[in-house]
Amino acid sequence: MWERDVKDKKILVIGAARSGCAVARFLSEKGALVTLTDGKPAEQLGEVLETLKDCPIRFVLGTEPEIKAGSFHYGVISPGVPLNIPLVKKLKRAKIPVTGELEVAYQYCRSKLAAITGTNGKTTTTSLVGQIFLDAGATTFVGGNIGLPLVSAVENYFPGDVIVAEVSSFQLETIEDFRPNAAVILNITPDHLDRHKTMKGYTRAKARIFENQTGDDFTILNYDDARVRKLAIKTPGRVVFFSQKTELDQGVFVKNGFITVKRDAEFYNVIRTDDIYIKGKHNLENALAATAAAFCLGVAPESIGRTLQTFTGVAHRLEFVRETGGVAYINDSKGTNPDSTIKALEAYHQPILLIAGGKNKGSDFTKLAKLIKKKVKYLILVGEAAPAIQSAVEAQGFSRVYHAADFPETVYLAHKLAQPGDLVLLSPACASWDMFHDYEERGDLFKKLVHELRG
Repeated sequence: MWERDVKDKKILVIGAARSGCAVARFLSEKGALVTLTDGKPAEQLGEVLETLKDCPIRFVLGTEPEIKAGSFHYGVISPGVPLNIPLVKKLKRAKIPVTGELEVAYQYCRSKLAAITGTNGKTTTTSLVGQIFLDAGATTFVGGNIGLPLVSAVENYFPGDVIVAEVSSFQLETIEDFRPNAAVILNITPDHLDRHKTMKGYTRAKARIFENQTGDDFTILNYDDARVRKLAIKTPGRVVFFSQKTELDQGVFVKNGFITVKRDAEFYNVIRTDDIYIKGKHNLENALAATAAAFCLGVAPESIGRTLQTFTGVAHRLEFVRETGGVAYINDSKGTNPDSTIKALEAYHQPILLIAGGKNKGSDFTKLAKLIKKKVKYLILVGEAAPAIQSAVEAQGFSRVYHAADFPETVYLAHKLAQPGDLVLLSPACASWDMFHDYEERGDLFKKLVHELRG
């Protein structure tokens, strides 16, 4: 069990990425005796060491610290570090509790908390919920798995303020007391099976978002996703469903062309679906979920509607980059699994040149391959997963496949092959880690390369 007073406590932070560095600084500033460890040697972490040079932190880099009973009071693991590594096993054998940055941040949270998870749509929905609260006049922080880690800002927000957090299955694996006032699960489709092994394990990790809720809290679930809908019987929170297919007895749904909220016997029309700025079925799903979260936490329907009419979306999610030579270029670098890329393909009606590939997270590309056969003019592949994707599309009888030697070549190939009226879509269906630090770096390079093209 975490103790808020960490002064003079010996704490091992595992992983020197964004959240690991943030929690190391946070705890050090509270007087903890922090050791930060990472498998990478110091020469590969120069920027990290520079950001923490003003903190009295001990670094153990490129190797592991010695672990025995009493070595540390706590371990705090970064979400990108698997829980089955030898170092974590040693901590557990030494009876040293291990938690994560999300749990540490929650221990110091005083504001309202909305948390959003799901396989796809997390970032858009989190950003949208945050914008709804901002537009309604609330002091609001948006972060977590996007932007700043929660621990970097949590103490700056007070009762009456709102924190909106995107949370991943990796973060939820290590929670203890984490309890959002509104917990949203958007959808659950195959992803991260290289870490969670099975869909049951992946779903179990996602469902932890509501495990500490009470009847005073809201669990907001996608009625259209059978796997998510079944979680309603497991949550101790008050279930609020949203649906774009079914008119619900209670909840948020589409009726007569409006996003509609029904609470008890009252109906509230929020906005015509045609007036929502961000388009596509997947974004309607995000808008319904955001409406439910904001309404449950007290935002008026008319205020929600105003934000939905003006919210333009987020970077790296179906982001229009440029049109040149009659060809549109779309950055969907955040499409890191097949289901996300399927949603991206379904959003457009033009002939599509799809750029895909990267690091496979244990995904099956069969369903995506079937849609590629129907909707894609040319498929341009890159990265570790290229052979697996090619095998999947060839099994469907699709052969218009090109391979790029590196990422820049994908854009040059697309530019060479595209004709006026075509659309070039970067939606990799894979993680970026084989070539990039994260999907943002990948998307930024795509945009840079596109802007350098000559018409």
